Amino acid sequence: MKVITWNVNSIRLRSSLIYRLLEIEKPDILCLQECKSITEQMSLDLFESLGYLFSASWGQKSYNGVAFISKIPLEKIEKIDFLNCKEARHISVVVNGITIHNFYFPAGGDIPDINLNKKFRFKLEYIREVEKFFNLNKPFKSILVGDLNIAPEIDDVWDHKKLLNVVSHTPDEVNLLKEFQANGLWVDIFRKHNPKGKHFSWWSYRSRDWKLSNRGRRLDHIWVTEDFKKSLNCYILKSLRDWERPSDHVPVVAEFKI
Repeated sequence: MKVITWNVNSIRLRSSLIYRLLEIEKPDILCLQECKSITEQMSLDLFESLGYLFSASWGQKSYNGVAFISKIPLEKIEKIDFLNCKEARHISVVVNGITIHNFYFPAGGDIPDINLNKKFRFKLEYIREVEKFFNLNKPFKSILVGDLNIAPEIDDVWDHKKLLNVVSHTPDEVNLLKEFQANGLWVDIFRKHNPKGKHFSWWSYRSRDWKLSNRGRRLDHIWVTEDFKKSLNCYILKSLRDWERPSDHVPVVAEFKI
């Protein structure tokens, strides 16, 4: 089973890129974040001609939004509004007996101070609430994917020291995410297959030449529970950042033996 996660930064703007990705990579399931569209306007039927007959989504006008596009029937579709924030940030499905959680974590604004920045406080509270949920509902045979908006490892950012006080790589966020990961017995399978080296999935639009500057961060993740380690490979499709009108994120791919 091949699973791809991708923050598309507007599903309507990137629909042709999604189509192209599906044609080339042929995943069984594509998990999307930051769709920026209400559910009724996501037009997921555009991909049925490629064999993607099943979909599930939770949309929101202009912001957030998560979705699945799948060749495999989707069961037990669930949407959880963590913190009752009325934001479309989570959706889960069951495929072949495996639960897949698709998340879009809050970005957190620019100032890494909970007293000065309510967005940063909300981000930390959101992570704690998700961790609390999984503590009460122990995950098993599960995959967690999405834009978690945190680059947890030293080699997940272009310069560890320079980004220690930049939202997405601060100790407060990293420690919370790692605590959540450890308590849920989640395994970061990208780092399982790629333990060394700098690897990124996001590059700012502000860089005129993103490839030359390469000031990226690995914000997009695929985790599995420890009882489900049948991953064959996990890699980042960096080349999509060069496509016309790209998202600032690129897809992350995982292949599993079912």
